[in-house]
Amino acid sequence: MEHFLATWGYLAVFVLSFISSMGLPVGAEVAIIYGGVLASGQVVGVHPLNLVLVIVVATLAEVTGSVAGYLIGYFGGRPLVDRVGKYVLLTHKDLDRAEAWFARRGEPVVLFGRFIPLLRSFVSFAAGLAEMAMAKFLIFTVIGCAIWSTALVSLGYSLGSTYHHVLKAFSYAGYVAAVLVVIAVAALFVHRLRQLREERR
Repeated sequence: MEHFLATWGYLAVFVLSFISSMGLPVGAEVAIIYGGVLASGQVVGVHPLNLVLVIVVATLAEVTGSVAGYLIGYFGGRPLVDRVGKYVLLTHKDLDRAEAWFARRGEPVVLFGRFIPLLRSFVSFAAGLAEMAMAKFLIFTVIGCAIWSTALVSLGYSLGSTYHHVLKAFSYAGYVAAVLVVIAVAALFVHRLRQLREERR
């Protein structure tokens, strides 16, 4: 990924951020941070990027990707659940609950969900499925994406040449987090399976 980012610069930051915010977690957090590292000018043999431009590109990619994810959920909606819902353990009752939940707490979820790795990739799709108002979605998405991108790029800029040492330290914590996520997903899967069986009865 680092070679891709160092070679393609702004375009690489945009592509990875767009794909991740659309709903496919591809490690955009690392890409945005490394964009800040490249802007610091401390990477040997690589022309430094512009700090402000990296923030703008990352924010633009996050917002456009989020809108794409929202539209997929919004226009796919219930027909999409009819076609593939059984494969991902979704029912129309889930959509009813999601719509009611987003109606009450949609703004905080869209805003603060941007700051939670992995979950942030699915916030837009969920908001679209729940048919959250586009104007509300856009306002809180722009705010959340701007804060998120600025924070990550600034972090990378401040790390500079120490980026690799910090990344190595965090990778061990990442392994532990990954194991916990797998356990949580497995438990959620079993719980949802039981719920679906009860609803069908």
